[in-house]
Amino acid sequence: MRCHEVDYEIFGDDLQIVEVELDPSETVIAEAGAMNYLEDGISFETKMGDGSQPSGGMLDALMQVGKRVLTGESIFMTHFTNMGVGKKRVAFAAPYPGKIVPVNMMETGEELICQKDAFLCAALGTEITISFQRKLGTGFFGGEGFILQHLKGDGMAFIHIGGTVIKRELNNETLRVDTGCIAAFTTGIDYDIERAGNLKSMIFGGEGLFLATLRGTGTVYLQSLPFSRLANRILQASHAGSSSKGEGSVLGGLGDLFGDK
Repeated sequence: MRCHEVDYEIFGDDLQIVEVELDPSETVIAEAGAMNYLEDGISFETKMGDGSQPSGGMLDALMQVGKRVLTGESIFMTHFTNMGVGKKRVAFAAPYPGKIVPVNMMETGEELICQKDAFLCAALGTEITISFQRKLGTGFFGGEGFILQHLKGDGMAFIHIGGTVIKRELNNETLRVDTGCIAAFTTGIDYDIERAGNLKSMIFGGEGLFLATLRGTGTVYLQSLPFSRLANRILQASHAGSSSKGEGSVLGGLGDLFGDK
């Protein structure tokens, strides 16, 4: 095994925490700012890159930075190492309502492709790189953009998925999904888009202009609440709240009429 072998426990329901148990000298890597708490004996250091490859020169460092920038993540990752005696624990929190999904990379063919903000933490040795959508239409209308995160390794990785998680196993099958609801899939799955029915359905159906099509053999993780959908609803509610005091109240409308902002 190339990656460190870590144990874990997940707490909570909708705003979850994953607690990773490290043996002496074991390390877990995480997105900057994801740590929730840690026990005495665990040291942490912010580094450029995931530490999966031997440190190279300036060009290698710049390549790592460029990949992180393209996925919209921080250019730094934090490495947590058990420098003490005995087992120690460090915990990482989900950034918004949803589920933390533990993924044994050995069982996924040592690769997993996921939406660009899905990665939370992983055992040292896991490579976090990027995957480009080669099809122009899929990149523009697929809901995930041209850049996806590509995880490689043989240890445990933890991704965060919005809302409820559905895990589907496809065996040379096809699954059509709302473009924003794809969270992750294995490399045996081909990801494309198709038009959402006829013209009337596309305009008035409320499901968007396109659907994502997943074909092949492998594992697919679906999410019920994409973060973009949650953010849009919050934005709409904040705009509605700023326009009137009290939802639907007559007093709120009168207050606006007399300039009471």
